[in-house]
Amino acid sequence: MDFAEPLSRLIQEVRRMPGIGQKSAQRIAFHLLRASREDAERLARAILDVKDKLSLCKICNNISDGELCPYCRDDGRDHSVICVVEEPPNILPIETTRQYEGVYHVLHGAISPLRGVGPEQLRIKSLLTRLQQGEVNEVILATNPTVEGEATAVYLSRLLKPLGVKVTRIAMGLPVGSDLEFADEVTMSKSMENRREM
Repeated sequence: MDFAEPLSRLIQEVRRMPGIGQKSAQRIAFHLLRASREDAERLARAILDVKDKLSLCKICNNISDGELCPYCRDDGRDHSVICVVEEPPNILPIETTRQYEGVYHVLHGAISPLRGVGPEQLRIKSLLTRLQQGEVNEVILATNPTVEGEATAVYLSRLLKPLGVKVTRIAMGLPVGSDLEFADEVTMSKSMENRREM
């Protein structure tokens, strides 16, 4: 369907976002067309603010609106424990448990030879710099339970253990409330491997 050029361009830009197909892009574009100019300007300003006012924390590489992210500048957190994650959104599920009180390190990816991503493309050097300062007792590897996440965890474990720091991996297995009959063999295998005494 042919739309006026500005609307067509908006649909194409919205469609470039992850998880947005043609129909969703059209719905969003028509919603914005019907919105007031003030609403559109507020959205445009919010998008530009994200680009202009956010950067990466100089310590952990998390998204921050200052030199340090909220976790790194919080003296109440345990800075001797670092939880390593692949991407900034991976922090939220850990924080929602309200059980982890350490700090984070964001790699901005995972090792994936098929995609041309090696250890040198990840933010590993800054993690090593943090460990060399001697304040870290434990590094928790919380990479995703994918082939790439596992490869990254194994690589980091081999790299960090000789430095004399305790290296742990988050447990993996069956989610709470699920049925055994729906578990795939890898998940079931991890569940058995990560079992604990009761």
